[in-house]
Amino acid sequence: MARFEKLVPASRLSFALVLSFLATAFFLLPTDKANAMKIKEVTSPGGIKAWLVEEHAVPLVALRFAFDGGSVQDPTGKEGVANFLAGMLDEGAGDLVSQDFQRRMESIAMRMSFDDARDYFYGSFETLTQHRDEAFALLGLALTKPRFDDDAVDRVRGQLLASLVYAARDPNRVASEQWSALAFAGHPYGRPANGTQQSLEAIKSADLRAYWSKNFARSNLKVVAVGDIDEATLGKALDTVFGALPAQPQLVAVPDVAPKAAEPVKVIDMAVPQSVARFGLPAIARKDKDFIPAYVLNTIIGGGVMSSRLWEEVREKRGLAYSVSSAIQPLKHASIFAGGVATKNEEIAQSLDIIRAELKRIATEGPTDTELTNAKSYLTGSFALGFDSNAKIANQLLWIWQEDLGMSYIDTRNAQIDAVTLADLKRVAKRLFDGQELIVTVVGKPKGMPPKG
Repeated sequence: MARFEKLVPASRLSFALVLSFLATAFFLLPTDKANAMKIKEVTSPGGIKAWLVEEHAVPLVALRFAFDGGSVQDPTGKEGVANFLAGMLDEGAGDLVSQDFQRRMESIAMRMSFDDARDYFYGSFETLTQHRDEAFALLGLALTKPRFDDDAVDRVRGQLLASLVYAARDPNRVASEQWSALAFAGHPYGRPANGTQQSLEAIKSADLRAYWSKNFARSNLKVVAVGDIDEATLGKALDTVFGALPAQPQLVAVPDVAPKAAEPVKVIDMAVPQSVARFGLPAIARKDKDFIPAYVLNTIIGGGVMSSRLWEEVREKRGLAYSVSSAIQPLKHASIFAGGVATKNEEIAQSLDIIRAELKRIATEGPTDTELTNAKSYLTGSFALGFDSNAKIANQLLWIWQEDLGMSYIDTRNAQIDAVTLADLKRVAKRLFDGQELIVTVVGKPKGMPPKG
């Protein structure tokens, strides 16, 4: 997933600042109010469903929405088309060419943006209540009648190509992209989501239109609304924005996959003063009964950052790296235990050896009672921070819906964390790490690790 910034006229910045202030100030929740939040399911007259949290204290409406699809739906040889489309949907729609569309957005202080991920295509939208109807109409035009004019396509292509040049010099980006290519070779997850120079130059207006027509549909859409809007008004707005889309998408089937690599370590030579490493293993799916224990376990290993084992062993005891972390990343067709570390070229090999040793140790011994208690406290105590603004609420609810966790997840999540036992963590640690070899990509000039690819 990638974003690139467009130049914004100064006049537009003033409107953006108004929205930004309201989006930050609006609907700030006390830490005990997340559980009391009322979520409603709304169905439009045309049958489109959305989740709604009403809050009328500030005249602002926010939408977050997602279509199933994402970069895994990029055609072979046209990698990057989903990311390209994300930069095109505010570049003119209906009868409005790019400049006219941008001026109309500016005049009513609306904000919208689009983004692609591996499995989803995302939209973000905010508007002041007084301009709500016109803003919804403009969003509807962008989604149902995009223009894809050649001059706009060429301009956005230039921005994307420039972004690729920058990314090729960023060791963090290269390490992450090369890890996916290594671990998911031959699978759509292994392809470059941002494309290559060759694939971007091959993408034409017709390719963008083809992706849009096949991936944007009502049945693979999820919408969350937060703010100054009631059920009836939202129902009408849903039909205005999404009602003209086809009922069903034309998605290419994507197989489930587990990360694996014939050569577990790949070194990419880059003239930088420190090496960046990405490492990972197959993990546990979101629907698996062991996912919550794995999530707690990862907090102990590397997800709690300054309280984690990897932080303690790599940074605090030995001073080998400024930061080291890990995460469980459940995708739609895979799940990954993923982590990263960056340090001097002379010390990256030692850092990785320590990480491997810690994973082996926790698989053999498991964590301690104190580590479990601290992880539970951290995870349950920080949960409410994900609901302290309208944007965060919308993002969290969209994720909960996408993962099919149900509206009650907000109320039950902390209880699920608290129910995890030490026996659960020991079982899951063996399941994740016992006998497993890390898949690693290193970018830099690591001492004792010559390039292998």
